[in-house]
Amino acid sequence: MATDVALDTTMGTIVLELYNNHAPKTCTNFATLAQRNYYNNTIIHRIIPNFMIQAGDPTGTGRGGTSIYGDKFADEIHPGLKHAGAGILSMANSGPDTNGSQFFITLAPTPWLDGKHTIFGRVKAGLRVVQRMGLVKTGDSDRPVEEVRIVRARVVDAEEEEEG
Repeated sequence: MATDVALDTTMGTIVLELYNNHAPKTCTNFATLAQRNYYNNTIIHRIIPNFMIQAGDPTGTGRGGTSIYGDKFADEIHPGLKHAGAGILSMANSGPDTNGSQFFITLAPTPWLDGKHTIFGRVKAGLRVVQRMGLVKTGDSDRPVEEVRIVRARVVDAEEEEEG
């Protein structure tokens, strides 16, 4: 069964469908961090128009964050998954096998990232919220001038889905 994680942000809610079959360790890491409130009250620290929004760093610097497995863990690159359009959920990294807690959501096709970043889900609902985030004014280091926050990240249970 698919796992969905909702990000309640200061700009609206984004529901993410996780690809448990394609990237099980990455999905477990993300869902567990959400359950542990790790992402709560963290900022979207990087927004690049027509490219991506990036979050998941509790330090807010773009250099922090750890996984449930320790500091970093290995990539789970699946050849059938591509950064083919807006709404792809992928792990941010600093090179091969350096996944921690940071992730990004694409705003457009980004094929140059294929094979370099673990794709582990997609936006199931709230793509307009993601698109609006992509229009936020940014300053130095692609940081939003006005803070955009993940107020709460939560695993969505089946009953909540049906009420949707």
